[in-house]
Amino acid sequence: MFPPYPFRSAAPNWYMRCRKPRGAAMRRRNFIGGALGSAAVWPLPALAQQQPGRVRLIGTLTGIADGSESKANYAAFRQELQRVGWIDGQNVRIDARFGEGDASRIRKHAAELAALSPEVILTTGGQATELMLQATRTIPIVFAFVPDPVGSGFVESLAEPGGNATGFVQFEYSLSAKWPELLKEIAPNVNRAAVIWDPTITAGIGQFAVIQSVAPSIGIDVRPISVHSDIELVIAGFARVPNGGLIVAASAAAATVTRRELIITLAARHKLPAIAPFKFFVTGGGLMSYGADLVEQFRRAAGYVDRILKGDKPADLPVQAPNKYELAINLKTAKAFGITVPPALLSPPTRWSNEAAQVHCVCRGRCSVAARRACAAERPHAAARRTDFYRGSRCGRAGSSGSSSAGFAGARLGRRP
Repeated sequence: MFPPYPFRSAAPNWYMRCRKPRGAAMRRRNFIGGALGSAAVWPLPALAQQQPGRVRLIGTLTGIADGSESKANYAAFRQELQRVGWIDGQNVRIDARFGEGDASRIRKHAAELAALSPEVILTTGGQATELMLQATRTIPIVFAFVPDPVGSGFVESLAEPGGNATGFVQFEYSLSAKWPELLKEIAPNVNRAAVIWDPTITAGIGQFAVIQSVAPSIGIDVRPISVHSDIELVIAGFARVPNGGLIVAASAAAATVTRRELIITLAARHKLPAIAPFKFFVTGGGLMSYGADLVEQFRRAAGYVDRILKGDKPADLPVQAPNKYELAINLKTAKAFGITVPPALLSPPTRWSNEAAQVHCVCRGRCSVAARRACAAERPHAAARRTDFYRGSRCGRAGSSGSSSAGFAGARLGRRP
């Protein structure tokens, strides 16, 4: 627009009045370029978080009913979300769905949640997770209480999930071997056990395979009973021969209120000592349970949901194992069965209630009863204080997440931590 003048003294007055200083023009260009560049590299999730009034949608899907246990789990989930700044009804909205143990109902809820396109979905149990992954491979999923996410095809590996799902495992299949072992310890006369399992799910097949391989070594003959069969009729026939017991494998179908109440009633009617992976069997009148603390898993799942809402990808979040297992024994039921609970099962760390004693294993469930007893006996005060596991505990496997080849009836004890 203006002719160039090599020297300021040669430029006419009108030129100098109209021309803008070169430094100001450079500063303006730098400012505009910097602002545009910042907008280009600013993470999209971070930008989304800055939008006032935006409500993020979280979906949840569980295979069981909306009972007292589910309410406690989701209360812990909401409390942990609120602790990190996500308040239901304000900046997030939680759409909760319950499958009632019905596969068709779970599949319907999964399709509906996928159609809503929430920013993250929390699933509980293997069946709900499997059907949710069939409905979407793009929406981030955080699962809890899933026995074998790698074997089930939910993730590529525990360390690197590699897809749209990550979360928290219920247990390794090797933990299933502890159920017949604990049943034998509390009721030594048991030499036959009916295993109530779900043959239609991968986790059910895996659990039964482990129980079937370990039970003969401790003098127990196992018989499978499908959770979808006429349980009352089959158990009545099984109970005609003495010295029987029940093992309830983990499944959404067995955890429904109707079925678990039926199982507890049948066990009491036929005087069959029973063990299950869920603590609500014990609070409902069952004899014994051993499994992960589900409420704790929901708290930890809230942490992963928080990270995903803030921009993390499920593929970058490793699948984690439980850090707390609970052994619960209903003392009232034991007395009714004429069972004297061995002192080893009530050794520290123990929390007492009116009817149940809860023993927290400090070895992440991979040790034998002998190893767990040794841990509690040698470090009772530390064990009572800690709610997580000892890294490198006596079982020699507490810090690992490897194979399911650990022995149980006579586990090799490792070095003390």
